[in-house]
Amino acid sequence: MRPNFLFLLTDDQRADALSCAGHSLLKTPNIDGLAARGVRFTNAFVTTSICYASRASYVTGRYVRRHGVGGFGASLSADVLAESFPARLKRAGYRTGCLGKWGFGTAGAKDLFDEWFAWAGQGSFFHDVDGQRVHNAELLARKAEEFLAACRPDQPFCLSVLYKAPHEPFQPDPRCAELFAGDRIVPPKTYTPAHFEALPAFLRDSEGRRRLTKRHPTPQAFQDFAKQYLRCVASVDLSVGKILQALRRLKLADNTFVVFASDNGFFLGEHGLSGKWLMHEESIRVPMTVGYPHLPPPMRGRCVDALVLNIDVAPTLLDFAGAGIAAGADGRSLRGLLTGRQDGWRTDFFYEHHFSHPRIPPSEGVRTGRWKYIRYVAQQPVYEELYDLENDPHEQRNCAADPAHARQLEAMRALHQQYVERLGPARQRPSPKRPRPTTRRTRR
Repeated sequence: MRPNFLFLLTDDQRADALSCAGHSLLKTPNIDGLAARGVRFTNAFVTTSICYASRASYVTGRYVRRHGVGGFGASLSADVLAESFPARLKRAGYRTGCLGKWGFGTAGAKDLFDEWFAWAGQGSFFHDVDGQRVHNAELLARKAEEFLAACRPDQPFCLSVLYKAPHEPFQPDPRCAELFAGDRIVPPKTYTPAHFEALPAFLRDSEGRRRLTKRHPTPQAFQDFAKQYLRCVASVDLSVGKILQALRRLKLADNTFVVFASDNGFFLGEHGLSGKWLMHEESIRVPMTVGYPHLPPPMRGRCVDALVLNIDVAPTLLDFAGAGIAAGADGRSLRGLLTGRQDGWRTDFFYEHHFSHPRIPPSEGVRTGRWKYIRYVAQQPVYEELYDLENDPHEQRNCAADPAHARQLEAMRALHQQYVERLGPARQRPSPKRPRPTTRRTRR
């Protein structure tokens, strides 16, 4: 019997924003339950940290320069859309549904789904439903229940539930509005003036800094901001619980493959920044849990530290459905990792961010298990960063100018170039209109 699929995707959720990931205050029992019954990937990343691009990568299994969605209004081309996991599953006989924030252009997308309650933009946190004010996460849970109740036992389904939370402006479900009222959120280690001043000039004047100074410029504002963020994650957990309860009630849980993930991470003050976009860990690392009733018993509740990516989700669903992985996919099926095999798995990955914005510097880079290399490609000369994540997990010391790491820098440059040659040029080139002087700085 072919499995059903439930794909749950949040917006801007950091990898550490789950109680099963060790958060000291946040409680997410329903998502934790998925992890307890499945596999939690502790090194899950996105290949571009912005919602429209990452969501298109989840759907297609492709890097941004290969799926071609270069902005919020852009849609997938017909040929790429036809190879997305919803399209291939629908052709394979699956009943398909999409609920929530699709996140990029919807041209052609509605035709892939039997049930469509989705939108291209951010949407709203609250909806008027029969005269009642209903939170987005609760509404998506209700819509998911309706979809599941209409499924037939002789037809497998694939339901995508795409949350707005915990995206700004951080409006939680009223049931979560008083959480953490008496608690204090400990600021990140690198949320200090010294760490901010160590940034190059073009990052000190970037969108991430502007958002921090607007959203949480004082210690008390940070407390309020961070608590609202966590309350929104708790709101998603309530919604996930309601959907999982519906699966059990309708006797669908025993054959439903569940993926929980996020479209990118989020800075909560690290390096003096807010938002995402950059290649630092807080921005690119995301939660990812895969639950499957037929997992080998030794794998249930396991944490796997292999490097997995947003582009791996589409190949995984298609593989388990027996629908054939799309020829253009850059990602890989997680089947081997889910059954305890890591032989031949990737040891590095490529990152890119070419969204055209005057205060978000375009960047590319590569990350291995230990090293991270970042290129700010619009700077003249190109500004580079190199971090030894094993000895510097908070990325406090840029080693790019250190002669002791010259050989490692050259190796990472070469790895980056190999990816560029294999994947082809970026679809959206950085604008040359505002070159900025580069001063290489080293954090100490």
